[in-house]
Parts: sequence; C-alpha cells; structure tokens
Amino acid sequence: MTLLLSVKELTRKFGATTAVNGISFDIEQGRCIALIGPNGAGKTTTLSMLAGLLAPSSGSISFAAAAPKDIRQWIGFLPQHPSFFNWMSGREFLEFSGRLAFLSAREARQRSTELLEAVGLTAAAKRKVGGYSGGMKQRLGIAQALIHRPKLLMLDEPVSALDPIGRREVLELMRSMKHETTLLFSTHVLHDADEISDDIILMQSGGIAVSGNLQTVRNQYRKPLIRIQSEQPLTSWLAGWEQKSFIESIQSGHTGGSIEILIKDTQMDTARAFVCQQIAERAIPVQSIEFGQSTLEQLFMQVVGGESKL
Repeated sequence: MTLLLSVKELTRKFGATTAVNGISFDIEQGRCIALIGPNGAGKTTTLSMLAGLLAPSSGSISFAAAAPKDIRQWIGFLPQHPSFFNWMSGREFLEFSGRLAFLSAREARQRSTELLEAVGLTAAAKRKVGGYSGGMKQRLGIAQALIHRPKLLMLDEPVSALDPIGRREVLELMRSMKHETTLLFSTHVLHDADEISDDIILMQSGGIAVSGNLQTVRNQYRKPLIRIQSEQPLTSWLAGWEQKSFIESIQSGHTGGSIEILIKDTQMDTARAFVCQQIAERAIPVQSIEFGQSTLEQLFMQVVGGESKL
C-alpha cells in the first residue's frame, strides 16, 4: 500500500479546551477509513484540520511527496451541514463548483454530467436544489466534493441527518466511491463503519482509543458473548452472576430487559451450561438467548462507557 497522508501529534486547542490531543495516524491510498466516536470526541475538528479549514495548535499533517503546493487540489470535503444555492439547479451548482476548482467550462460541464449520473441525479439535474430531498442534497454534496477528482474524499457525518431511505442511498454511493478515491468519513453510527470501512480510528475525548484494520481490531477485541432478551427487567434475576470466574462483565440496556454477558476467553462452554441451568431452574422469564461474539458496538460502548453495568 502507498502512504497518502501521515498525521503526527496533531493537537488543537480552543482556549483552555483541548479538542484534539496529540493524535497520530497514517492513511493509505485506496482505503476507506471510518473516524468514529461519540459527539464531542474531536472528529469534526480533526477533519477540519486535515481539510485545511482549521490550523493545528501543534503537530503535523504530511501528504505524500508528490502532493501539490496547494493541497486543496488533492482534497474533497463535505461538511456535516453543507450549504447550497437553492435557486441553482443541480447541474448549475456542480458546474459552478467545478469552475471554482479551476476546471475549464468544458471540463466542468463534462465532469458534472459524469457525477450526476454517478450519484443518481441525472433525472433531477435541471431541478432547483431547494426542491431536493435530504438524501439528494447529500448526494449532490458528495458530487461537489468529487468534482476535481481529489485523492482524498472527506465526509463529516454524511448520513446523520437523513431518513432511512436517504441514509441507504448515501451509504451505497459511498461504497461505490471506495473504488475511485481514498475515503475518510466520520460517524457515531457503528453499523455504518462496520458496513463499508476497511480501517477505523476510534476517538474519545480528543485522543485515539483504538485504531487499525477493521478485521484485525474485531479479532483483537472480540470476546464470547451471551445475549438475553426479555419483556421484563432481568437485573434482579442476574444478581451475583458477575462474581462467577468465567464472566468478565454484564451490561444491561436502559430498561433492563436486554442483557449482554461478556465471557472470558475459552470459558464459553462453562458459561453456557451455567446460564441455561439458571434459566431452567429459576424459571427466568427469557424471550430469547443468543450465544455469539462481541461486536464493534460492544467495543465502542466499552471505550465510551455508554451502557450501565449491573
């Protein structure tokens, strides 16, 4: 793999607040990287510094040796809340964006035609952007970010404000973009990262908690897991279970009717026998029980401390 970008000890402070605290990571060409973390973790600030919209307080951002002096030629960026000229048509907006990116009028027209087709907006090319749905606007925004053929496409929370249909449309578009450019996108939705990314960078409180190849991270942090579902709170039924030597932790959802039990490595058989015996002997009101492996979401919740323990 060819290195596209290297970040070393990147820091950004706003007065006494440190939004990004000395993070370091590399981005390789042709990869799709998910920058994940809760709101306030530093994702948007990081992307803004990479895009050149915000100066770092310290640290460095180094592109490959072949990068132009004006690095904006290599970067396409879609902010979380993009703005459009609603009185323009979709085609007019793209051609205008192309001209701002120093494309000739002919290149801007040709590239706009290509991208309108790529993002599925050919039929709406002459419609005013003000009449577009949320999903259509996001797809138009991605087309705008791609107008000058950047080597790095950065999207800040690209699906967070969309309905399920718009979200699916944009995710499918992002999946197709992986074959054309390096893609870095931020999200707090773990399913999105799990679905389309090659690598992840998990941020928490301005730092990097976990990073690396998605499959490698999965394998490194995956643990045996038992999920129990009930219409009733199960907390009282499971009292004392955490003291068992084969149980690592027990987490419950907000209502207490959804329980996830992390099992210590190699101890699943023992845990399975114990749980099944307890359910049968004590008639615990269980709707379903599942024996599996922890997911990326469990890792996320473990890092950010977002679920309650028994």
